[in-house]
Amino acid sequence: MRRIRRIRYKLARAADDFAQFTVDVIYDRRHGRGAEVMANFLYGLSFVFSAIVQSRLRLYENRILRNKPLGCLVVVVGNLTVGGTGKTPVVEKLARTLNERGRKVAILSRGYKSKKEPLPKKLWRKLSHGEEAPPKIVSNGEAVLLDSEEAGDEPYMLARNLPGVVVLCDKNRVKAGSYAIRRFGCDTLILDDGFQYLPLKGRLNLLLVDTTNPFGNQHLLPRGILREPIKHLSRANYIFLTKSDGTRDETLLEQIREHNADAEIIECAHRPQHLQAVHGDERLPLEALQGAKIGAFSGIASPESFESMLRSFGAEIRYNQRFLDHHRFTRYEIERLYRKAGQAELDMIVTTEKDAVRLFKDIEAPVPIYYLRLEIDILSGEEDFEGATERICGPRTQAS
Repeated sequence: MRRIRRIRYKLARAADDFAQFTVDVIYDRRHGRGAEVMANFLYGLSFVFSAIVQSRLRLYENRILRNKPLGCLVVVVGNLTVGGTGKTPVVEKLARTLNERGRKVAILSRGYKSKKEPLPKKLWRKLSHGEEAPPKIVSNGEAVLLDSEEAGDEPYMLARNLPGVVVLCDKNRVKAGSYAIRRFGCDTLILDDGFQYLPLKGRLNLLLVDTTNPFGNQHLLPRGILREPIKHLSRANYIFLTKSDGTRDETLLEQIREHNADAEIIECAHRPQHLQAVHGDERLPLEALQGAKIGAFSGIASPESFESMLRSFGAEIRYNQRFLDHHRFTRYEIERLYRKAGQAELDMIVTTEKDAVRLFKDIEAPVPIYYLRLEIDILSGEEDFEGATERICGPRTQAS
């Protein structure tokens, strides 16, 4: 049995290695003949992707395809690029602030890589009831009802960290928004990762730009990391410059202003708060990393920033493992990871909050395991963030 699991693991690793190679080419991390061939192939596909993206946007702009109003405020939080902009802490801060100011908030997520409904069950419901499944209720505002496998990593994290906020998952965000209004009486919808979701128009569009890698190599998918052209910065009301170190990047600001002269720009950093035990309530101050011999692993778009953050607090990373973004761990992978970590004589293992929700509670680590808790910290433009919140909460704001 163990031999079969090992074979499966090797096949999965081979597939992951190829996927990682492709990702590295997209991010221009790989060089050489093989990388050049792959880059040229992806470059050709980018033209096709660009044509589809821009044609779709024009169809909505010219009202050939129509977005559907829900009679409720819709706030869009998204980005022009794939992965790594630090969107979840921004959504969390916005939802918490609105909730504290008396809005009835629902976060609408597509539930990326969440567990799908089995096909036989889906067909049976269609045949017997003639209707679509309702959105997944990750949180009803009072309790978290689904785990990360059912809901997806980020919706589960948001539900866990935001009591009082409804969190729903569905690819059809119009249906999910209507359900949030009808079932829970929500008056404010936050469309998580919704900048490219055109069927539901936002009253306010909050666009995130990662200061450490704003637009990649400026190519569209799949050659680069752009979901749509940089000129579409023009659609944003507020632009959040994330992962800032406080240094003003005039070149980036000029590029943004070239395409959007009016948007408010808010600069923010993702600040580590503490180390939180993965299985338990224990918290450690960040000073515990000073001189600690640690193991680190992550399945995020930008593992370098996570690892660099750990080292900046004085940690010595003796064992490190990277997985693809949103990677769903297998039991064998975690057992193997813990076994190798145990051989490295570590003081602790540290991962990200997003990865921590995918770990198995019944597999015991050889040393204490924690995740790094991050929160958003506004460096400049605080009055603009407050202004955005006031626009949503204020009596002058009308439904979208």
